[in-house]
Amino acid sequence: MTEVTRVPIQPIAKGSLTKIWLGVLIAILLGAGLAWAAVPKGLSIDTLVAGEGPTPQEGDMVFVKYKGSLASNGEVFDESQDIPLPIEGIFPEGSPFPVEPGATIEGFYQGLQQMQKGGKYELFIPSDLAYGAEPPQGAPIPPDADLVFEIEVVDFMDRETFDRNLSILQQAMQQAGPGGPGGPQQGAPQDAPQGAPQGAPQPGQ
Repeated sequence: MTEVTRVPIQPIAKGSLTKIWLGVLIAILLGAGLAWAAVPKGLSIDTLVAGEGPTPQEGDMVFVKYKGSLASNGEVFDESQDIPLPIEGIFPEGSPFPVEPGATIEGFYQGLQQMQKGGKYELFIPSDLAYGAEPPQGAPIPPDADLVFEIEVVDFMDRETFDRNLSILQQAMQQAGPGGPGGPQQGAPQDAPQGAPQGAPQPGQ
């Protein structure tokens, strides 16, 4: 009869379990700290509806529906307008925003890079990442105003795809002629936007 050599299982030394859980907790906090570090200080993003997939990268063109208001009193100062898009297979709905430094206010530029396709978000932008002490002349935004944007990310694409699709659209419009199939609609711009749409959050002065 073969004897089984029994190796006694040593219990965890007193205090070791506590150390293990402390290590796990520290790792979690460090991971959270890395996530917090990705968002500039003062900028906050609340997810209203979760999106899916990757986030936009610098150089991408993001199509969004948005509404901007003053954090102090909720007064709406800007919102996206319907434009003669989408065009199936070329451009989705929404206003196109380039994810590029200087193309829009810093907080908006940073915030877009934290969002996902199909998501809806509330973006709080402190004054120093918005227009600071010098808002655009004639804009209903007081100096040193904090801003809140409600943003829906419809879709995004890299700049190469955007430029290629823009060229396809322009060729189709030229071939069809004004008012023809695929031609510009009444009141539509003759060219698709090259950068931030009219009325979009512009770079700080």
